[in-house]
Amino acid sequence: MSEQVLMDLLQAIALFFLNPVWLIAIVAAVGLGYFRVKRERRSFLVRLHPGLTEMRRLLAESWLPALILSIVISGIGLTVDIIWIALFSAVAILSMISFYYQTASPIYFAAIAFFGLYAFQQWGTDFAYRGWTPADVDLFGDMALAVPVIAGLFLIVEGFLVRRHTAAYASPFLTKTNRGLRAAAYKSKRLWLLPIVFLVPGEFLSGIAPYWPQFTLGATAFSFLPVPVVIGFSQVARASFPDILFPKIGQALTSIGVVVVVVGAFAWWMPILGWAALLIGVVGRVMLSILVAVRERKGGFAAAPQSAGVIIAGILPDSPGEKLGLVPGECIRKVNGIKVSNEKELYDAIQVNAAHCRLQVIGRDGEVRLMQQVLYRHDHHRLGLLVVR
Repeated sequence: MSEQVLMDLLQAIALFFLNPVWLIAIVAAVGLGYFRVKRERRSFLVRLHPGLTEMRRLLAESWLPALILSIVISGIGLTVDIIWIALFSAVAILSMISFYYQTASPIYFAAIAFFGLYAFQQWGTDFAYRGWTPADVDLFGDMALAVPVIAGLFLIVEGFLVRRHTAAYASPFLTKTNRGLRAAAYKSKRLWLLPIVFLVPGEFLSGIAPYWPQFTLGATAFSFLPVPVVIGFSQVARASFPDILFPKIGQALTSIGVVVVVVGAFAWWMPILGWAALLIGVVGRVMLSILVAVRERKGGFAAAPQSAGVIIAGILPDSPGEKLGLVPGECIRKVNGIKVSNEKELYDAIQVNAAHCRLQVIGRDGEVRLMQQVLYRHDHHRLGLLVVR
């Protein structure tokens, strides 16, 4: 008996890590890095971060929020139907393979899976699988409370991840302005993977794996089911700098998530409010994407060429430029006392004093400041700066 229990548990763990969501997310993250590096090299002949950065950070930035979210969901007893989880995961897979990550917000997955179950109840009444039927799902009961609250919590986590981890890895690239000049824009395209533990009622899982851990409360059996959940983000910043725009987007996502959770919680007394909460989340997420995209397209370029000097588009990690505290959008006016107006002049001026570099920099706020840095033999020969050229 103990050997069978161990085999079932090992099989469950293997199936969890072989879940298509895991595998596709890893492949997609590798693809994100590959296309980002190609874009950066096309603009600057060098990449900003290694190509596997997105894959390495797929779980590193999200495991702690996932743990907290799992504890909250299970701790307050939010239960979801197993088929809802399956539909949720299927929609997530479709979003990932489309590579269109504006649609990769869990609020969309949750709402489509919820209303998909409703459609199933209307037109698939004869369907049955291992004892499960659409009639088993009460969309005006526990699901009307659990799904919107969980979806709202996902939005809060999405906002946290966007606010904390997108600006630092925004990828600069050169594009043409309306006047035919070259300016810098910034693209952040990220995926996060969250191993979430859901609380599933019923005997469905025990029918597949007899020794799957369960507990009973009253007359109902419950199982803990670990599920990989993906959160995607894609946004181009051109009228604003990433470190200004992306945290604002994250804050707005968090606010929408809080509204969804609060409205969804009232489904305890009025289930239809759970349906309304999901719609509020979807509409709010769509409107936020549209408003940001329109604003960024209509505005001018924040990192546009200037006659006063050379505009910084990006800084390589661990380079002299980063140690100097330079940030994208600043303008280098003089190097070692020599005025510079393009990349070649910048490089030539740096070579005037190969051991000690002095810069006159105009900040984003228009203030002029002097900076200096000792250069070592292993340092990047152009201070590690990507410039608008």
